[in-house]
Amino acid sequence: MARWCAARGWPVHPLALGRKTPAGNCAPCKAHPHTPQDCPCLARGGWCHGFHAATTDARCLRNWWSANPGFGVGVSCGAAGLVVIDVDAHSVPVPERARLLPGIRIDDRVDLSGMTTGFDTLALLAAYRDRPDPAEDTSTLRVRTPSGGLHIWYDASNYPALRSSTGSGSRTALAWQVDVRAGGGYIVAPGTRTREGTYLPVGASRDPAPLPGWLADELLRTGHGERPLPRPSAAPEPAGPVGTGDAQHVLRPLLDEVFTCAATPEGAGFSEKLNRAAYTAGGLVAAGSLADQEARDLLIHAATAARPWQCRRNDRIIEGGLNAGHRRPFPLRERP
Repeated sequence: MARWCAARGWPVHPLALGRKTPAGNCAPCKAHPHTPQDCPCLARGGWCHGFHAATTDARCLRNWWSANPGFGVGVSCGAAGLVVIDVDAHSVPVPERARLLPGIRIDDRVDLSGMTTGFDTLALLAAYRDRPDPAEDTSTLRVRTPSGGLHIWYDASNYPALRSSTGSGSRTALAWQVDVRAGGGYIVAPGTRTREGTYLPVGASRDPAPLPGWLADELLRTGHGERPLPRPSAAPEPAGPVGTGDAQHVLRPLLDEVFTCAATPEGAGFSEKLNRAAYTAGGLVAAGSLADQEARDLLIHAATAARPWQCRRNDRIIEGGLNAGHRRPFPLRERP
């Protein structure tokens, strides 16, 4: 299993025999605590410090598991470009509704009497966003845990770095009994055996699907963003001419405002600027000054240049703005 993961580019590290926790540090590391960055064991091919020791080096992996064939396999999520949604099914008291979906107010009229596990809160979050339940996503690798939970694996390599979280606190949490394994964390590889049981794949998929855009938006909303995108070395290239001369005069400045958001990953008013451009474009289309497909292509080009990691959200903003604009035609005055 370690080689299977490494072949996919996922750095792995040993888990203690029969457990889901990393193999213990060597005696010197236990006796003299230090940071992973200062540990000489890692350079020598040791496994101290858990996921910090994770590697894809075939020789190192062969040495580790040849000497300790009972080791389980942990995957360093951040280094692998993975986000794993860890759904728990623990038998614990249900908290107040304000803690079920942090940042989302659940109306008092919503019946929560059947809410018992993370499967319920994840499904509720998906319902609030009108999206499919990730626990039922057959397109991606899903792994059943010995305790009855579920690990839902996604490829997040095209998104800004995301961080792990546990619990349902108010600062960084996706949902009650739903943890996030990403940067700064690891996940138990499928096939690993522990004293409680084996981590078994569910369904036919054995590869992580791309992280859904709406779920990436939720992770960013709930504080899982680790760092902004790097500032681009050059401004994105704007699109070509826009419709008629008058339509270009109206829409071009609004598209340019969307393009400028690429230099500012957060706090640039991107959604408002894209919505304004889409609304105006919809009005131009309704008035016959701009072709519908041309309007969509221009808006998608600008939005993707500025926020490439949230294509589905961009599409929703564009569609909403266009639909609103279609109801308010924007006739252009003829120039003398």
